[in-house]
Amino acid sequence: MGVQTAHAVAQRKTAMNWMLRDVHALEHMLGEAMFDRSHPHIGAEQEMFLVDSAWQASPIAAELLELVADHHFTHEIGAFNLEINLDPQRFEGSCFRLLHEQLDSLLAEGRRAAHTLDHEIVLSGILPTLRLGDIQLTNMVQNPRYLALNEALMEMRGEDVDLQISGIDELHVRHGSVMAEACNASFQVHLQVTPDEFANTYNLAQLVAGPTLSACTNSPILFGKHLWAETRIPLFEQSVDTRRSGQHLRQREGRVTFGSRWVQESVAELFKEDITRYRP
Repeated sequence: MGVQTAHAVAQRKTAMNWMLRDVHALEHMLGEAMFDRSHPHIGAEQEMFLVDSAWQASPIAAELLELVADHHFTHEIGAFNLEINLDPQRFEGSCFRLLHEQLDSLLAEGRRAAHTLDHEIVLSGILPTLRLGDIQLTNMVQNPRYLALNEALMEMRGEDVDLQISGIDELHVRHGSVMAEACNASFQVHLQVTPDEFANTYNLAQLVAGPTLSACTNSPILFGKHLWAETRIPLFEQSVDTRRSGQHLRQREGRVTFGSRWVQESVAELFKEDITRYRP
């Protein structure tokens, strides 16, 4: 046990050194204007749920990926989730229409494949029919990345994940993995900006995040409980939280936040803050 612990500490130190070197390299690239400044691009990814004929979550991601055989489709952490990655478009002219058309086409392709298995694809922030049994570790995609993530976060926490969300109803569930994260799905936009534009763009995104979410999103049902209007927020915060229950009282920062301050100059500030705040 002692040898394993020492080995783990050495690995963490090595990981920290590599992260610091990465940030140093990033600052060098920013200082030397090594990033493309000519044509900003926009892309997106669409996450989804896979359900059976009774509209229950169904872990058929591997089968569906094999049927679709399209590189735009990939797995997510849950075997009842899939993700579509859209091709980046120049951020100009008809870029939004092109993204929309490609998403419609790929969703139709995915649905045709799902129908051959008597299944359906559902776009929802949280699938209302999810049951607690759906998020067992057996439904995690057996990918080294997800397995390592689960092992590391649970080791850092040292106890089961404690989900406590109060809305119209109350949910209190203790769970032994990060699979609660698989309850969340979303449409995520990726916008490329120049280094000179990053600080203002990031700060503006932080400024409008709350009002935009309030107006545009709605995921109130989890495990049959009516909770927050947008339950994905507390669910994601708590599903990957490495703090033990007692540590919340000491106001230790969680791993999921909307940020703590405005960016002053560059993206490197965010990486430095994360390295300072969270150990590897």
